[in-house]
Amino acid sequence: MDDVYDVVVLGTGLKECILSSLMSMEGKKVLHIDKNSYYGGDVTSVNIDSLFQYFNVETDISKYHRAKDWNVDLVSKFLMANGKLVQILVHTGVTRYLEFRSVEGSYVYHSGCVYKVPCNESEALSTKLMDLFEKRRFRKLLVWSMNVDVDNPSTWNYVYPPPMDIKKDTISHAFSSFNINKETQNFIGHAICLFQDDSYKESVPAIEVISRMQLYSQSVCRFGKSPYLYPLYGLGELPQAFARLCAVYGGTYMLNKPIDELVMEKGRVVGVKSDNKIAKCGMVICDPSYVPTMVKKVDQVVRAICILTHPIAEVQNSLSTQIIIPQSEVNRKHGKFIQRMHVTLIYFFRYLYFMRISSA
Repeated sequence: MDDVYDVVVLGTGLKECILSSLMSMEGKKVLHIDKNSYYGGDVTSVNIDSLFQYFNVETDISKYHRAKDWNVDLVSKFLMANGKLVQILVHTGVTRYLEFRSVEGSYVYHSGCVYKVPCNESEALSTKLMDLFEKRRFRKLLVWSMNVDVDNPSTWNYVYPPPMDIKKDTISHAFSSFNINKETQNFIGHAICLFQDDSYKESVPAIEVISRMQLYSQSVCRFGKSPYLYPLYGLGELPQAFARLCAVYGGTYMLNKPIDELVMEKGRVVGVKSDNKIAKCGMVICDPSYVPTMVKKVDQVVRAICILTHPIAEVQNSLSTQIIIPQSEVNRKHGKFIQRMHVTLIYFFRYLYFMRISSA
């Protein structure tokens, strides 16, 4: 460890592994350290035994069959098929270390029922989420949003006055002009754009909402069933794949390596100390757990991990799904996201079902 590096990275979470791999590809000398004995940090994937140990829960593991058959993410997230993370995976060539599956369906909860989010024209025509006239208004809004080019103001306006500045005005301007009702606004904001609450209507420039609508549509077009992808063996595969890429370009990895302190000179970091040895460097990148005194809490996410003996009735024909519950449907400040996984995506006992719930 006694050496000089361009960059020392602390923690093997996804962000840290992406940055270390990119710097290694640029010819930087990288040392990547993690105090844990595993890759991934908070986005790691664990077996059922490690899952209960992580939460300090004692239980009879034998009823869940072989622990190695499980691969459970501590943090749940589906990837947009045309999103920036997937583009990074393709650009860096990390996809050669990974295998993905398309999530079969996206659903939204409305008025006590669960409806499939339409992903093609026939589903859009048959859905009971909207009446016929509202479908026509929604389609006009969707067509307009798909044709918007942020660099071409001539595409920002539509046949309904007054003109709109998508960089300054909010999406409420467009909702009003296209006469979109409140239920459809909730559908757009939560099921398509994935906002946690309704504040986006007044606080977010319309261009961000339009960009999310475009991303959703582009992602659906990639695979047809839904806009979401998921790594076959769990999200923990992502940081490991970037770590492999970093190592290919000369990066050095050390797991289970506690850090004593950051070495400072004249207010600037110049190295990392561990076991009385110092790795000198010009830059340190670390996850928040390494500098707790510098962390400011601004929000929180509540998550639940559920193991079921039966599928969710309304979506039992889909092997993997995301169900979105808008805030207004349950009188809460934030929406909820439910992700249900099956054996085709993460390996565990085939007669048990795995569900994760998250909410701000």
